[in-house]
Amino acid sequence: MADTTPAGYDPGLYNADLAPVPPARRDWTWLNMATVWMGMVHNIVVYEAAAGLMALGFSAWECLEVVAVAYIVLFLAMWFNARAGTRYGIPFCVLIRSAFGPSGAQVPVLLRGFCAIFWFSVQSYAATQAVDAILSTLISGWGSLDISFLGMRAHMWLAMALIWALHAWIAGHGVHRIRNFELVAGPLVIAIGLLATIWALRVGHGPGPLFAQPSRLHGGAFWSAFALGVTGMIGIWATFAVNIPDLSRFVRSERDQVIGQAIGLPVTALVFTPMGIITTSATMILFGRPIWNPVELLLTLNHPVITVLGGATLVLATLSVNVVANIMPAAYDLMNLMPRRLNFDRASSLVLVLGVFFVPWMWFDDAASIYQVLNVVGGLLGPVTGIMLADFYLVRRQMLDIPALYRRGDHYDGRGGWNPPALVAFAAGGVLASAGQFLPALSGISALSWFVGVATGAGIYLALSPRQLPERVNESVSPSGA
Repeated sequence: MADTTPAGYDPGLYNADLAPVPPARRDWTWLNMATVWMGMVHNIVVYEAAAGLMALGFSAWECLEVVAVAYIVLFLAMWFNARAGTRYGIPFCVLIRSAFGPSGAQVPVLLRGFCAIFWFSVQSYAATQAVDAILSTLISGWGSLDISFLGMRAHMWLAMALIWALHAWIAGHGVHRIRNFELVAGPLVIAIGLLATIWALRVGHGPGPLFAQPSRLHGGAFWSAFALGVTGMIGIWATFAVNIPDLSRFVRSERDQVIGQAIGLPVTALVFTPMGIITTSATMILFGRPIWNPVELLLTLNHPVITVLGGATLVLATLSVNVVANIMPAAYDLMNLMPRRLNFDRASSLVLVLGVFFVPWMWFDDAASIYQVLNVVGGLLGPVTGIMLADFYLVRRQMLDIPALYRRGDHYDGRGGWNPPALVAFAAGGVLASAGQFLPALSGISALSWFVGVATGAGIYLALSPRQLPERVNESVSPSGA
């Protein structure tokens, strides 16, 4: 790659894809932001999350209450954390240098990148199952390709290769083409979901037996499970609460990002969750048991047209969430690690390669492991969210010296590139929030791990950080397009 680093900037901290987006190129509207979120919220993991809530003992209506609280909290966290991206046009991996220092920032950036690749792998394998179902329907003898390699059969390897190729094709068209893809994919997925819901309402002659199922939780047990459910739902998107500037940097105004996220996040989630519950209710009537896995449902219905169209919808839903929520942030995080060697295209290709090494087929059906990962992720990324909010709003007072974020030895450098208050707050918050996963005596913390992480990270960071900005930062701030 040709070196286009501006004079005075460190080439180890800068490349064209990490540079602030100029105001003229911040052209995403509230509609773009809303459809991006529509595409992300409609995915297999979120669809099946309602099953996890009902397994805890909630009624269908209580599930909606849990979802409402979780997504409103997420919306508020993302609204405030997105502001720096919209105001300054910088991605998460650059913004985080303000709190952690240019070298210290690699710690949360690598954690976020790991999580993004993990979720890319999980979502892609779910889509692989859908592709396998489609090809088994269309091609006689497809399932007979049963030679096993590294724990997975040949026909699944071929289906996975096709899914990986589709991701590469979409991501290879760049960020602005991704926006156009989501403009179609998000509304299309919800339209197909509505058709499935109408079918389910006809089968069940109403919402179905799941909505008639009473709650099994009361008193203290209810509130304990409620906290656990809210934290689990937040855990699905805890990674994005951190790196929302990766998207908001392309939005033309604060108003657009707020309206777009309000429509695309809590509103869409509250529409999508009952869709999943109603559709699963219909499976209880037809098959005598609830089927929450959409791929299993397609195979059980055993109708070629439904399998092909339904499978294609699942693939589209997975592509829409993976490209924006996982490949894009992971690519930025990898670029931040090696800006001189990686641009967006190279980094996104590397994400695809690394995703294979997570071998999701080895543990995909182990729901307990996935939920444990969710809780640990929420516990570790909660402090990062708290530190970012405390740094931008209370320590920096929403004023950033953008050129200094791309230089070493400046006032964001801390001690040799590491800012001790952020590192101490991150470590303490992560340990406290995750302690319940490993120490039975502290298991109650697990129900509020993300909240504990946010509060601890923010509190310790504020206690250790100076209250006043250096005078030169205030004088040099000139946010572009603010």
